[in-house]
Parts: sequence; structure tokens; C-alpha cells
Amino acid sequence: MTNPSTDIIPGRFDVRATASDHFSWIRTRLSVERTMMSWVRTAVSLIGFGFTIVQFFERMQDLPGIAPAHFPNAPRYLGLTLILCGIASLVISVWEYRWGLRYLWGGEFSVVAGFTKEGKQTPLFAVAIALIFVGLFAFFSVLFRLV
Repeated sequence: MTNPSTDIIPGRFDVRATASDHFSWIRTRLSVERTMMSWVRTAVSLIGFGFTIVQFFERMQDLPGIAPAHFPNAPRYLGLTLILCGIASLVISVWEYRWGLRYLWGGEFSVVAGFTKEGKQTPLFAVAIALIFVGLFAFFSVLFRLV
């Protein structure tokens, strides 16, 4: 039996270029994609729900027979907060996604990763960046009452 405290271990683990290791790497890579898609789905929900709250309560004030609200700006602040949370979650998820891909394509994993050294990009990253801009547009349109 070996003693881990006295054995000299050059790396954290041994990466072999076998088919099972390559397919394990692919499953991990797809897991990173699924995680990013979950982040994007949640962020879109937050941005959309925040924008909808603002629009709904502003339109509701215009209906006849509706009593004035005690805190008329509360829905606007709530909507802005939800939109900002959606944008923040997208920024964090893009950072985490890029970090995960650099880790999977670098170092010891390049043996089992694939043919290219830089990795294959998916449209998910571009979609997340586009949604950040959509969220920023929604935030500033609500903030400055453009819509």
C-alpha cells in the first residue's frame, strides 16, 4: 500500500488517450454546454419577467376605476432589479463558461480533447453575448422610460 503523503505525484491524475477517456471528456464538455444553457434560460426569464412587470403595472395605472398605488415606483424598481439580476447572471455565466472551456481544452486534457488545440466554439456563447445587450437595452429603456 502506498502512502500518498510520501509518494511524489507529478500531476493530479493520469490522463490516458483512450476511447473511454475521450468520451468522458465529451460528456463533461456537453455538461458545460447544458449548464450554460440553463444559465441563459434563467437570465432570459429574469429579464423578460422584469420588463413585463414594469409594462403591466404602468398600463394598469391607466385603466379607469383603478385606485392609485401607494408606492407607484415599486414595480419599476422591482423590474429594474430583475433585469439587472438577469444581466449579472449572464455575465457570470459567460465568465464561468469560458473558464470551463479553457480548463477542458488546456493542460493534460489536450490528449483526449480532440484534433484542434483551441477548441470548437458553439453558438451558445454568441447568443449569451447578444442577450447581454438585449438585457442592457431593456434595463436602460425602463430606466429612462423609453418604451
